Amino acid sequence: MTYPEQYKAAVLQAIEAIPLDKVELAIQWFREARAAGRQIFVCGNGGSAANASHLACEVLKGASYGRPSRFRILALTDSMPTITAYANDVGYEVAFAEQLKNLAQPGDLVVGLSGSGNSMSVVRAIEYANSIGCRTIALTGYDGGKLAPLAQLSIHVAMAHIGRSEEAHLVVIHMISYYFMQAEPQGQ
Repeated sequence: MTYPEQYKAAVLQAIEAIPLDKVELAIQWFREARAAGRQIFVCGNGGSAANASHLACEVLKGASYGRPSRFRILALTDSMPTITAYANDVGYEVAFAEQLKNLAQPGDLVVGLSGSGNSMSVVRAIEYANSIGCRTIALTGYDGGKLAPLAQLSIHVAMAHIGRSEEAHLVVIHMISYYFMQAEPQGQ
């Protein structure tokens, strides 16, 4: 088998590992957040930061444009000056939690992505979100790390490879966002 064939097989295995019942619940929580006018916050590091921004973009534009009901979503990864100020002056592990202290309200939805499940900046964000009464979702890989058991809804893809975890998370992101773009009845 060639490397591209091996890689493709591994990606398909990761996709098969996605817990679809939990993705359905995440879709429901996104729908409920939109209906209640709640804010959705998303965070991650590295490739997971890119996935967090991707989710925010898909939902903010694709799942909202031209529709009567719109999402309020923000990727905490997208303000580089804010992130670097916290990293430099306080510590990177608080970069997302401190933003939530300014922005989040009880009942909001906070989504944390971490391939390892051990990204402390994401763990701290979910801890803070739980402490003020937000709903929390974690997308994790490997054994789920510290993050998976902290979240109220854990979408854990048990892959011991960061790339497979991030690729599966991207599929989950598209399952959620494309539900609202293609599957949800119009007028919602």
